[in-house]
Amino acid sequence: MESATVVMYPSPGRGHLVSMVELGKLILNHHPFVSLVILITPPPFETGPTEKYIKTVSATIPSITFHHFPIIAIPPGFSSDIIRLNFAIHELYNPIFHNTLVAITEKSAIKAVILDFFTNAAFQVSKNHDLPTYYFYTGGASGLCSFLHLPTIDNITSGSIKDQNLVFDIPAVPPIHSSHFPAGFVDKNKPAYKDFINTARTMAKSTGIIANTFVGFEKRAVDALRDGKCTPEGQTPPTYFIGPLIADDNEVDPSENECLKWLNSQPIKSVVFLSFGSVGVFKKRQLKEIAIGLERSKQRFLWVVRSPPDDERVSNSGGNKELDIDAIFPEGFIARTRDMGLVVKNWAPQLAILGHESVGGFVSHCGWNSTLEAVVNGVPMVAWPLYAEQKMNRVYLVEEMKVALALDIEPDGFVTAMAVEEKVKELMEGEEGRIVREQVLEMSRRAKAATADGGSSRVEFKILCDSWTTM
Repeated sequence: MESATVVMYPSPGRGHLVSMVELGKLILNHHPFVSLVILITPPPFETGPTEKYIKTVSATIPSITFHHFPIIAIPPGFSSDIIRLNFAIHELYNPIFHNTLVAITEKSAIKAVILDFFTNAAFQVSKNHDLPTYYFYTGGASGLCSFLHLPTIDNITSGSIKDQNLVFDIPAVPPIHSSHFPAGFVDKNKPAYKDFINTARTMAKSTGIIANTFVGFEKRAVDALRDGKCTPEGQTPPTYFIGPLIADDNEVDPSENECLKWLNSQPIKSVVFLSFGSVGVFKKRQLKEIAIGLERSKQRFLWVVRSPPDDERVSNSGGNKELDIDAIFPEGFIARTRDMGLVVKNWAPQLAILGHESVGGFVSHCGWNSTLEAVVNGVPMVAWPLYAEQKMNRVYLVEEMKVALALDIEPDGFVTAMAVEEKVKELMEGEEGRIVREQVLEMSRRAKAATADGGSSRVEFKILCDSWTTM
């Protein structure tokens, strides 16, 4: 019997890689005789740490092979814009991608190629090989509605979105103001804008789209996608909602981890967890405001803090250098809050924390992986978006799914201590918080049902995989 391989091609970002690996694990659970090859492009920018993660997966799951592309020279004058660079780097790697596919097909039958939207440049290569080519959209159905609708928005707007004070009506999602669009979507004169438009059009021509969400969480968006309402320029390909896919924290020892040991001593549902993704950082001034707001709120808290950038500009690069707490927080903050809070430097086992019975709320940057982790564990959120598509995610989470409260953010992105204090207290004790707490518990129940035997996500995943075995 000829061996079968699925080739997966994520972008270098840690969140995208982890989601793709979790999809790979799911494939192997249902089709253990399939081999997975995950292609790794050397990142030309900071992505968050991935080496340890890749080594762990390689050691524990032999059926997953990480194929590392060689480092190639970046041409002089190449774009330094991170969004454009994320798309363009894969254009440079297309010849290597082609050769890799040829080498794999000499040993095994490729049943599917699964791309990330940032690896869109590879679509034409895989189609030239006549290979079924899918996209794994690491966000949810609402985000996918907005993304696939971009070409339509492009057609109906004469200028750049950034220059217009507009509210856009996108099928099946709440109205989105122009200020909530990601940076790459708003300037028609930037190459990255064309990348996103081209990717949206290409995704609509693919063999299928796989989304990390579940029907019960985003029913209105799921229906719109299946009815083709988001792609009036053409038909939407088959879309498979197979989530929630979240990475586990098996490497964390609860008896040794500082955060989990501290949580063991706290009352049930009493702690607010604050964490802002693998690359989110704040200025010193903002960190001080958060500290003041938390102290005034009188709520128990567990806060993951990264060092602010040296130049005091907020960047999307993780602050992994040593954190000098005394130089950042108000004088005496740690001593005064010793009985009510714990500050952790740089990293904490987020999934294990969200699953702990003492955690009752989550101040989140609205990254999709973090969102799913919170929903699965029934933890309500305060939505504090920082970059990328997170402002749009906030709209979905607050207005559509109703599992989060919106934090008051000033036009320049600053959040006052008063805003932190009020929203944290509301989440944990208020009436609006009660409604959100009840809603997220219902969504947690639906998430577990979707991934159980016979659940919607498992049924859709079986349909997807069965299409490969008949090829």
